[in-house]
Amino acid sequence: MSANLTVRNPHSILAALKNRPEDVLQISLPQSGGGGDEAWKHIEALAKRHRIKTGSFGSASTHDSRRDKKPFGEKAPSGGRTSFAEALIKPKEAVTADELFSGAKERKGGRGLWLALDSLQDPQNVGAIFRAAGFFGVEGIMVTSERSAPLTSTVYDVSCGGVEAVPHVMQINLQRGFESAKEHGLWILGTSEHAKESYLKMERDRPWLLVLGNEEKGLRRLTEEACDVLCQIPSQGHVSSLNVSVASGIMISRLISNS
Repeated sequence: MSANLTVRNPHSILAALKNRPEDVLQISLPQSGGGGDEAWKHIEALAKRHRIKTGSFGSASTHDSRRDKKPFGEKAPSGGRTSFAEALIKPKEAVTADELFSGAKERKGGRGLWLALDSLQDPQNVGAIFRAAGFFGVEGIMVTSERSAPLTSTVYDVSCGGVEAVPHVMQINLQRGFESAKEHGLWILGTSEHAKESYLKMERDRPWLLVLGNEEKGLRRLTEEACDVLCQIPSQGHVSSLNVSVASGIMISRLISNS
């Protein structure tokens, strides 16, 4: 069983309370007693409604083996308070690949968007991609379960509720995941700085599975070979590359707009 998560971003805590309150185990409110901003006031009210234990428990981080070791600091992302304002939450359950891609041809007129993360190792990037996916309405995310950053508390915090909004599958064999996607009618679109086609030429006329590669090495060879199409975001200036989370936002916006 996965370890519980210590989540400190109030927007991520709110998302969990709204979607699966039974998985929120306890909440440490800010020392002001829940005041300070509207998010924490809302958290306090929902905790009372769902009879979730609140109080000053100290840092719940001692219960969370999946929080990254570096200090979180005095403020959490997107409005969090001190390290003592946090919630202990069960991880969100993953779905299967077939569940993730089921009904792809019928969703949004057959023009939806899914993501696959191939060996991303920075939890900040993974969290930022979940946040963008939740913002734009991506249908789901497939994450490689080996050689990848696990969905730690940092991912939940940075996603700002995105992990709660977007279903995900932890895929051991990415090629099997691609097979499932294709069986459900998806086209595999890989991103590579070596591709000849610009992302601006990609049509929004089909369900896409957008594959994003490792921060340093990009897509693995077998992953690239499995793609139906490869594209790149061409540089318009003196910097030749983008952070993967920034690139994901550009690609998602392009492929999901007007879909």
